[in-house]
Amino acid sequence: MRADEGMDCHVLVLGSGGAGVRAAIEASGYGDVVLITKTIAGKGGCTPMAEGGYNAVLREQDSCGIHFEDTMKGGAYLNDPELVRTLVAESPERIADLIRWGAVFDFTENNEVAQRPFGGQRFPRTCYAGDRTGHEMMVTLIDRLGSTGVRIMSEVAALDLLKDGDRVIGAIGLDDSGELITITADSTILATGGGTRIYDISTNSASGTGDGFAIGYRAGAELIDMEMVQFHPTGAVYPYDARGRLITEAVRGEGGILTNARGERFMKRYDPERMELSTRDVVARAIVTEIMEGRGTAHGGVYLDVTHLPRQQIEEKLPVMLEQFLKFGVDIRTEPMEVAPTAHHMMGGLRITTECRTTLPGLFACGEAAGGVHGANRLGGNALADTQVYGKRAGEYAGKSEKRVKKVDPAQIRQQEQRITAFLDGKSNPAHVARELQLAMWKGAGIFRTAGDLNTTLGTIAGLSGKSLKATSARNIIECCTVQNMLLTASLVCRAALLRKESRGAHVRKDIPQNWDAQNSPFSHTYISQGREGIEKKGGAP
Repeated sequence: MRADEGMDCHVLVLGSGGAGVRAAIEASGYGDVVLITKTIAGKGGCTPMAEGGYNAVLREQDSCGIHFEDTMKGGAYLNDPELVRTLVAESPERIADLIRWGAVFDFTENNEVAQRPFGGQRFPRTCYAGDRTGHEMMVTLIDRLGSTGVRIMSEVAALDLLKDGDRVIGAIGLDDSGELITITADSTILATGGGTRIYDISTNSASGTGDGFAIGYRAGAELIDMEMVQFHPTGAVYPYDARGRLITEAVRGEGGILTNARGERFMKRYDPERMELSTRDVVARAIVTEIMEGRGTAHGGVYLDVTHLPRQQIEEKLPVMLEQFLKFGVDIRTEPMEVAPTAHHMMGGLRITTECRTTLPGLFACGEAAGGVHGANRLGGNALADTQVYGKRAGEYAGKSEKRVKKVDPAQIRQQEQRITAFLDGKSNPAHVARELQLAMWKGAGIFRTAGDLNTTLGTIAGLSGKSLKATSARNIIECCTVQNMLLTASLVCRAALLRKESRGAHVRKDIPQNWDAQNSPFSHTYISQGREGIEKKGGAP
């Protein structure tokens, strides 16, 4: 298909993870829908990799009010309260959808959906399917998607959004043969996932490169709290081939304990009440502190131990973890795992309303591409719920939008053609540039930050951004575009981190003393767009 021919639809969805597929399912009831994904629908992204669970209030002893309070406190009170209220109120309805569509969650002997405890929560509200919850959800969602009329275009990378004035009217993409594709739409939904592949050690799949943040920013959308990057406390450190691989919070939820090289259960020093089930930001900082102060393992981690649990419990509740480590010669039934923090989740993203509307007309966002739901630190189990609650809402409100006449400016197509031509004439290997970026971000914009380190990292990013990337094939063209997105996303993280002159949740500034706690902070969201950037004072004022 030639770019100047194009296609038209009512709703265009960018991304095929849990949020994107749920949005497409919902939008299909309002008109024709096209879903494009740079991977294979249902196979890429983080949702099928998610192991731990899905938070929902399902018991009389629990309540949406408690879930709300836990989420706000866990997010260091940076969350948008209305987004959180919507999340906790509607997550039970959305898991009911999944079960009705055939998802197989674990159930109790009383025929109730089983729930396990997760960090930072006062009630065991995390529903699960063993430790393969996200996979079970995606299988169900893809099956449901197949019963709709949604047109799926796999291995098509969205390059940029199309605009008519300020309104987004679709996107221009590139397929794996190097052909440009234009798709106009009455409404466009960004559900492109996260971006922690900008770091050296990450749990994300290869597609977690921050495409949606970069695409949204270039189009003129406003992003909030991009400094808030969650480092999951427990990523594998040994053997080397497993480095960064997620060790699900379900391990701690089932009773796993953390010890240092001296055999001390060190969480009693950092959160004696909640111990291993403290919030992820607290546990991650505790582990890094133990390692930095010389109490880590020979491989640069700490131990996560489940050997005291019954073998049957490990085999039934943590089958993926067991199988994963057995492949590397470690039997978690008889020996501990070695773990350390790994870049995991972006809490910031495009600013949205409860209807998933961004600051640009015609553009919606949901899932990890959107900011405001999780504040400064996400509770485990809230992300999968987020994909379904806000995926459904994005699809609904985008679907309800009115049909419009769309006019594509040919200059937008020419701009992408020139971009591709530049890659064909480039000199720098994109893989090498990406690697330099990842090392710089891990060193200068990790768990502990200073203005000096952040500015040094921004300087490195600027230097890398100035290199002309070289494409030797059609697939290399997509890789070059992806690396550009990674560089832009990384710069947004560092710029926002410099704006937030406080320590809060996942963001720790070692160079700034403060005399307030998170609940009494004078600051609210950081914001960045092409037109402005800064930090809001509490109450929303700039």
